[in-house]
Amino acid sequence: MSSSTGCQDAMEFPRFTFNPKEGIDNPALVINDDHELDPSVVPRLYQLKRLEGQGFGFCLHLDQSDPGLEIRDVDPGSPAQQSGLTRGDRVLEVNEEYVDNMDFYRVVRKIQSCGSHLFLLVLRKPEYQQAVSLGVDLQMLAKTSKGDSWSRPRLCHISRHPEHGLGLIIKSVEGRKGQYTVSTVSHGPAEKAGVRSGDRLIWINGVPVSTLTHAALSRTVKKSGGSVTVLVIDSNSESCYVRRKLPILPVLAQCCSLPHAAKTMHLVKGDDGYGFLLRQERLTGSRRIVHVLREVDVGSPAEAAGMEDGDLLLAVNGEPVESAEHEDIVKKIRQSADEVVLTSMSTLGRDFHRELGISPLLFHEECTSLIDTQHTNGCLTSPTKSAEMNDSGTQAEGKANYSIPPSTQLSVRMSDAFL
Repeated sequence: MSSSTGCQDAMEFPRFTFNPKEGIDNPALVINDDHELDPSVVPRLYQLKRLEGQGFGFCLHLDQSDPGLEIRDVDPGSPAQQSGLTRGDRVLEVNEEYVDNMDFYRVVRKIQSCGSHLFLLVLRKPEYQQAVSLGVDLQMLAKTSKGDSWSRPRLCHISRHPEHGLGLIIKSVEGRKGQYTVSTVSHGPAEKAGVRSGDRLIWINGVPVSTLTHAALSRTVKKSGGSVTVLVIDSNSESCYVRRKLPILPVLAQCCSLPHAAKTMHLVKGDDGYGFLLRQERLTGSRRIVHVLREVDVGSPAEAAGMEDGDLLLAVNGEPVESAEHEDIVKKIRQSADEVVLTSMSTLGRDFHRELGISPLLFHEECTSLIDTQHTNGCLTSPTKSAEMNDSGTQAEGKANYSIPPSTQLSVRMSDAFL
């Protein structure tokens, strides 16, 4: 059995000598060290948290002549700056999902739609460049940094069966206050929803279970009516998150089964327009302002795309607009020329996601290829950097957030998104 000491490792290799007449008799030995990644190169994990209406405070940059999703323009005092992100960092993962080989604007939409929490796994610029030059598998490098037996948490919505209930049993972990495990009934509602026996229960109906006694947890389940939504994770993966000092949150989860999915509609303008009215309304019993799709004309492109009266508008061409001004949304739709992609959700669905404390776009499936085709280049802006593109293709001051009129795209080799 060989030892791991440097001295004994060296004895396992034959000795090579240098002869001035013959040269080096093992040229490969000379360059061997140059083709190994520095073992100290380990991706860094950064946690960013923003307030409602606030941006994360950085620019995501892509240059086709230089690989990698690059961090630029980190605003002083922003969540990005406070987390430790620096200019030049290359992003490998967004919220535990590998993105280095992902379409730029798909990555941007993931960040825009993640809500208040954002987790970025990055490499410093020199480390990234070294890894790329050596042909290192960056996805495997990112995965290795998490440790063995790792998987993401699961967000599961369980509908109660009339006879079998939820098919879920919750037990306290002995000697550990606020910690619970679950077991499932074979082929029961919980198992079908994605819950597995032995999972740790992290969160139920938007509430961390660490704050609940077993009695309070039981009452929550009983009062939940026909369904509950739980965040669970296997015990080995939980240990990985604890070791990495990473909170287990829905934004990091795989969505196994959630109701009230957002709907994406591709509209092509007809002779009489799109055939709907966008109205700004105040929700009953609330001070919250929402943008509502109204008066859908019979036989119109809007009706053909599946629009329903009363749905809430969430995004235009893949860009979130819930917090945007009404006039800016109207302008954005008009600037889309003869085609636009709208994402909407019922009021019931929006209330469901708000009660859970997650964005209604968090688990929304990726938008149609039209968005990616239109958004090949340009600049996205967040509430922290407000700008729009004018007809000449230059940037002008304005109020519109996330403004990229598809008809005025610049033909460049770079893309930026202020987030």
